[in-house]
Amino acid sequence: MKSTFAMVLLLAIVCMVMADTKYAPKYDNVNIDSVLGNDRVLTNYIKCLLDKGACTREGRELKKLLPDAIQSDCSKCSAAQKRNSKKVINFLRTRRPQDWKSLIDKYDPQGLFKQRLDAGLV
Repeated sequence: MKSTFAMVLLLAIVCMVMADTKYAPKYDNVNIDSVLGNDRVLTNYIKCLLDKGACTREGRELKKLLPDAIQSDCSKCSAAQKRNSKKVINFLRTRRPQDWKSLIDKYDPQGLFKQRLDAGLV
């Protein structure tokens, strides 16, 4: 479950890139709804990303790649990854707005991603 959520956040806050190719499809079939429905797991990953809690291997990878993902607007994501990203972003924005704000403040300090998102460009 934890590795599943790591990818959800990876996709939620825009897919990350490890190289100049498409992102790996290994999490394309994640059941996003079950992950978002587990408050404990979601909270643990958010704490990891905000440097307020321990990180799993997947959480550390996500933290490392997140800045690039925000800048790339998931340009290297598959269709499934983009669909899942939008679902997670919408969930965080509507159901966990304080966590969303904290993540945006940390990973998008100039507000460029948020501007593109609010304008419907992401």
